[in-house]
Amino acid sequence: MEIEEYREKYGVQVIELWLKCKLVVPSNNPRRDIERKIEVDRDLFLVGRIQGKIVATVMGGYEGHRGWINYLAVDPEYRNNGYGRLIMRAVEKRIRAKGCPKINLQVRNSNDTVIKFYKSLGYADDHVIGLGKRLEEDEPFGI
Repeated sequence: MEIEEYREKYGVQVIELWLKCKLVVPSNNPRRDIERKIEVDRDLFLVGRIQGKIVATVMGGYEGHRGWINYLAVDPEYRNNGYGRLIMRAVEKRIRAKGCPKINLQVRNSNDTVIKFYKSLGYADDHVIGLGKRLEEDEPFGI
């Protein structure tokens, strides 16, 4: 798998992958999420390609205190081949290079498979509750 920074020409494939991986919810318009991301830490938005096909994505971020991981996706047809690990290592390396001491991420507590995956990469439960507040409402995304 080749890993590179996101480019606009990948937009449709990325959104299709996120839909296939069930990462898109109506309240988060993926087009707007991509537009926002390429304005901030664009170099931390990575895609993994095999023979030109987008099979993995990850959005990393660093705001000066903590790093964050969002939109980690691996096409279900390509899972269990180490591609999730590869793209995570790539984004972690880039986040670390910015001086980040710790990376946070959020997983639904019912998603045991993903929790096990992240634990296998060294992530642990911080025993915190994730809270959120929308500051801008996106146009609903039809799923």
